[in-house]
Amino acid sequence: MVRSTWLRPGEATMENSIIFIGLWIVCGVATIVAAVLAHRSRAARYVGRVAVGALFIVGGALLHIIDLAVGATYSGFADPAYFPVVTDTWQAVVVPNAVLFIGLLAVFEAAVGVLALCGGRWTQLGYAGVIAFYLALWLFGWMETVWVLLMLAPMLVLLRAERGAALAARVEPKRTADVGP
Repeated sequence: MVRSTWLRPGEATMENSIIFIGLWIVCGVATIVAAVLAHRSRAARYVGRVAVGALFIVGGALLHIIDLAVGATYSGFADPAYFPVVTDTWQAVVVPNAVLFIGLLAVFEAAVGVLALCGGRWTQLGYAGVIAFYLALWLFGWMETVWVLLMLAPMLVLLRAERGAALAARVEPKRTADVGP
């Protein structure tokens, strides 16, 4: 079992990894840039899909699987929460059942990540899941709130761009053979 000596017992270990922090930053910046260009560029929408997919599959689901494999309980995660009820509920419900609840979180994050990569309505569904996740995440403290404030608008823009592209594809006139005199 791999454990770092500078972390408290039961604390998530990989969230302090420079690799995962770098992945979150790269995916976050790529998502923001993709959102800025998404209405004009199919390639930007693809970059957005890959950035969101990688963030949630690797930076979310895989991170949690690794943490659970090394025995993390996530006991300190909700400590910076704004409302005591969030911290108390986390400690009473999630911590004693970390494998179940963090496991379900990993499944959710993997699912929205895969959906984001799929294109079409599946991407829109994945983005809706990411947006819902962000709307709940801010409750857990200032660092999560900063991330949500940075990422929520780009996610809404990417969702709107995907919807617009899907509508444009349906409205595009079909070419027919010229028949005439």
